[in-house]
Amino acid sequence: MYQEERLLGIMEYLAHHPRIRIETICELFDVSRDTARRDMIKLEEQGSILRTRGGAILPTISAPIANYGERLRDEATTAAKKAIGRCAASLLHDGDYMLLNASTTVLSFAESIHTQGHVVVTNSIDIAGVLAQKERTSVHLLGGLLHPEHRHIYGARALEMLGDYHVHKLFLGTCGITQDGLMNPYEEEGFIVKEMLRRADQIIVLADHTKFGKRQFHRIAGLDRIDILITDQEPDEALKEALHANEVDIRIAKGDMNL
Repeated sequence: MYQEERLLGIMEYLAHHPRIRIETICELFDVSRDTARRDMIKLEEQGSILRTRGGAILPTISAPIANYGERLRDEATTAAKKAIGRCAASLLHDGDYMLLNASTTVLSFAESIHTQGHVVVTNSIDIAGVLAQKERTSVHLLGGLLHPEHRHIYGARALEMLGDYHVHKLFLGTCGITQDGLMNPYEEEGFIVKEMLRRADQIIVLADHTKFGKRQFHRIAGLDRIDILITDQEPDEALKEALHANEVDIRIAKGDMNL
């Protein structure tokens, strides 16, 4: 068996087990301990595993998210995001006051809005641009520092402005959702989202299935802060149970808008 085949086999094992030992690699692939160690060194160099005493585990923190432009071009999730956006837009009533964070899924929601008379506060320059074209929609773009890669506003000035607002609904994209709550790899962006959570009566999270189980550096909030989760696939049983325990309304968006 070639090394690449063994490496795939090791990753497949770790997908179903919390840890793999050197002895297990030797037994599974009929190789020596030295060969098993070389395989683990190779996987560690690739960033696929973390070596531990006598074995290895998968990293518990997901890799940083791609930049905003790459996420917009991600064809694998484009259809899901559009379906989620349409489903979220169906929850609106004319005249709703809203907060929208910087998220490609929330951008799809903004593009799907057909109701009128909204007042929207956002830290996304792209979402602000989309909503500026909507009839009878007032857009408040937060001031502060512009993140050129992820195209959102953040910093002390943005937090100060948020403190003056209160809205009916927050439509929130997230980088990860686990049994512990909502995750984000960037602490500064997390501060903005935490303040948004304080400023809305209803919290609606928009997240496609690729966000499930992704643990990031910064925990933003527990599942108890979410009122509605709109996604494209059922979460696994553990996450679903945690969501139900926190009385989160899970809605599955389909391409034809059937929930």
